[in-house]
Amino acid sequence: MSLVVVGIGDCQVSNDPRSTLVTYALGSCIALIAHDPVSKIGGLLHYMLPESSLNMERARTHPAVFGDTGIPLLLEAVLRKGASRLHLTLRAAGGAQVMDQQGVFNIGKRNQLVLKKVLWKRGLMFHAEETGGMQPRTVRMEVGSGRTFLRTGGDGEREWPFEQRSAADRGGLR
Repeated sequence: MSLVVVGIGDCQVSNDPRSTLVTYALGSCIALIAHDPVSKIGGLLHYMLPESSLNMERARTHPAVFGDTGIPLLLEAVLRKGASRLHLTLRAAGGAQVMDQQGVFNIGKRNQLVLKKVLWKRGLMFHAEETGGMQPRTVRMEVGSGRTFLRTGGDGEREWPFEQRSAADRGGLR
């Protein structure tokens, strides 16, 4: 098994069924996981900021930093690798309000909004969401099986099925 760590502002795609993609300490950042269970191709994006208009030069050189440029980057990369849009499953985690307790900047919420907007424009929806709240998260996905695991705050790791809903939907962050 090979472990591929996806850092902040990074996007990784794999067709190696023995690899595991992982990203750590998602605060207001969002991880978008794409997986095709038929072709066994998976990808993970860890974006930090919602819109590339904040810094167009940085978006040009590092598109995975921003949601509006990173999400298309991930989707195009998994499709180029051989994933099928028809079989693609998407999961999103993060978007918490960890360091901005008063909600001055609302980066987590803005990251969630850009995710929904970009996917909607492409006619896609995520199949599982674990966003919002005030706890950091870590996610990992086994490329071969598509099994995905989530750790929230100090809690232990748990398998993350498709039925998860956002923290806001569960009465958390509004």
